[in-house]
Amino acid sequence: MPISSSVLEELLERSPHLRPQLYFKSSLTALSHAMEDQVLAVGGNPVVIASFQKERFYRQEANRYRRISALTSQVYVLAAPETSFMNGEDDYEIIPFEAADQLSQEWHLVVIGPNYSTCLICRERSLLSHEVGAMDQSRRFEGIWTFDREVCCAAADILLARIGRYRSDLQPKLAEATERISATTVDMAAVAPDPFAQRLVTHLQAGQYKLLKAYRSITTQERRERLVNSITSAIRQSLDPAEIFQVAVKELQQATDVCRCIIYRCKASDTSAEILYEARRDEQIVSLQGETWQLQANSLFQQIAETHETIAITDTTTDRTFDLEPIRAVLDQWHIRSWLMVPVIYQGRLLGMVELHHCMPSPYSWSESESMLVEAIANQLGVAIIQSESYANLEDLNEQLAALERTRSNLIAITGHELRTPLSTIQVCLESLATEPDMPLELRQVMLNTALGDADRMRKLVQDFITLSRLESGRVEWHLESLDIEECVYLALSSLNTRQDTQLPDIKNEVTAMPLVRADGEWLVEVLSKLLDNACKFTEAEGTVVIEAHPNGDRMLEITISDTGRGIEPTQLEAVFDRFYQEEESLRRTASGTGLGLAICRQIILALGGQIWAESDGRDQGSQFHFTVPIVKEPGKPFLPMASTPIADPPKRKRRQKKSS
Repeated sequence: MPISSSVLEELLERSPHLRPQLYFKSSLTALSHAMEDQVLAVGGNPVVIASFQKERFYRQEANRYRRISALTSQVYVLAAPETSFMNGEDDYEIIPFEAADQLSQEWHLVVIGPNYSTCLICRERSLLSHEVGAMDQSRRFEGIWTFDREVCCAAADILLARIGRYRSDLQPKLAEATERISATTVDMAAVAPDPFAQRLVTHLQAGQYKLLKAYRSITTQERRERLVNSITSAIRQSLDPAEIFQVAVKELQQATDVCRCIIYRCKASDTSAEILYEARRDEQIVSLQGETWQLQANSLFQQIAETHETIAITDTTTDRTFDLEPIRAVLDQWHIRSWLMVPVIYQGRLLGMVELHHCMPSPYSWSESESMLVEAIANQLGVAIIQSESYANLEDLNEQLAALERTRSNLIAITGHELRTPLSTIQVCLESLATEPDMPLELRQVMLNTALGDADRMRKLVQDFITLSRLESGRVEWHLESLDIEECVYLALSSLNTRQDTQLPDIKNEVTAMPLVRADGEWLVEVLSKLLDNACKFTEAEGTVVIEAHPNGDRMLEITISDTGRGIEPTQLEAVFDRFYQEEESLRRTASGTGLGLAICRQIILALGGQIWAESDGRDQGSQFHFTVPIVKEPGKPFLPMASTPIADPPKRKRRQKKSS
């Protein structure tokens, strides 16, 4: 049957003058060790009774009690068994009690010798709800600690009675212990307190050292958390990496008090990096800001790029772990005596580097806490970089979505206008022909010609949609051949003359003998035709359109179509090649068209391996459209073919022989 009564309560009943005190576990540990050391130092065959709450607490002191049992035969140890603690005699008496026994909540140690005595009788206080999970050393006990021999004997008597109930086989030995306790008198003058006091002071000093170490750890953790919080706050307040890096490098230098702290962006494949973010302890430290950091010859960077692990070097002048000779001049130039390099990593990707430089004459040993602090900051910087890139990508996507929305709106407006207008005209003409059988023949012919013209306009609109779709989706099969650009210009001019029903501006063809180009003739003529048509459309009949060609380097031929027409605002020179672009709003433009012609030209020229661009000084200043195509290779020189995807055949035109002017 478990014993539910408390040893402390029984002792207080026998000695009502005693007043329990509050003790922390660390204090009880110090007192217990001091009492045990006094036994080891003084000896004297005392009676020692120790009650551990649980077996695991006893195991920590087992060796100590074996040493004590060598000095006296009267040693009793009580504990609640957990694994192998059971009745027996192992140099001293072992007495297990049930876990439900009140002793499992108490801590006792009684020592009664011939000329000294002391006892420690305590009961653990229950933890409050907010204290659950607190550190073991903060456990609290209430109880009695005294040298009073009368109190010590009373405590020993209570514990010996308990032992007798647990182990009746020890009655003869217990009687001997009781007789020894009652027969012994103490001469307090003969008591040697030195072992007890020395051990108590030693333990308290050790406790103070542990406490100081804990305070330092807490301070370091607090500094680390403050720094991480400041970087996190900067990340939340701004998505600009430059601003975040400026805050990080400053805070990190102040937190570590290092001579120099730098942060730079880099990838594993980079050969160099520019130092843009730096913080120094004072102006006497040479600045690295704006310098280019060579990475290819830096064995430290190469290892970090491969392993993604921090590198700390205490002394760069004596280190033999890394090959620093290729960068010895750099170390000497910037006075780097001790070096800490921490990579900025995100999901296995190297994004940058954080470096701490110690520049004093004596080396500096980087502590683990400093490395962990910098690594925590590097992790935050990695998140900041990725967030910034994601935000930039999101902005690009938003711009693309806005462009798509504008394209959709333009498509609806343009196609609606371009299709509705000719359809309305065709419908009116056909209705007139159907309802007016007596219409004069001349008017009937006008109606038919108008309907046919608008039907052809609709056909061209649909054809442009289909052509651009095929070009953008890669469904064109290109037939490259050697071409005379002068012949292609002639074919484009002939096509323009047959299609125009209005007066054209003066067109000057200044293309003379040029190197042959490698291109698809049908598509090249298509580009020339659309550019010439575009120039004539926006140039008055009194104006001029000029076609020129000249080599652009030794591999490309540049063709230019200039006009003296409306011109283009400088801010719109790139936009004119976008799909459905119209200089004026779709329903207010002064020239018909879908805005697909230049977009088609760009797709064709890029596919042929060239470039296309526009130039203009602004409104009413005319414009120039340039494009390049590859020149046919000379014998003995390799030709680099364009990269394109084969797709369906383009509409074929009948080739004409060049006519003499």
